[in-house]
Amino acid sequence: MPIWTRPFTLDEITAFNCNTAAASLGIEYTEIGDDYLCGRMPVDSRTAQPWGILHGGASVLLAETLGSIAASHCVRGENERAVGLEINANHVRPVASGWVTGTARALHIGGTTQVWEIRIVNEQGKLTCVSRITMAVIKG
Repeated sequence: MPIWTRPFTLDEITAFNCNTAAASLGIEYTEIGDDYLCGRMPVDSRTAQPWGILHGGASVLLAETLGSIAASHCVRGENERAVGLEINANHVRPVASGWVTGTARALHIGGTTQVWEIRIVNEQGKLTCVSRITMAVIKG
């Protein structure tokens, strides 16, 4: 059974994120499941650090983007929205080229907070980063 209180499409979130940091880094939204959201990001000059590997901050931006979009589609009230409260990330494997794919899944969906885990993998499906974001649900 889907967790989404506000159903959405890939085209809608792509359009909503036009002219944002996510769009500037080349993030693409790839799949909406019953309880998850996936997106991918290129590892290129926009997302690499000087040593030629994926910048940890770019991974965090992918994680926060996916977690925030997912959380905003799970709020209960009509005038509520979800905003980032805290995020952390563990970078476990470097990536030098290709794409990384993130999958956001809820660990907790409450009335005032949500907690999401975002697992980022390389093209071989190996874990490169795991992130957790806590979202505050606010009126407005």
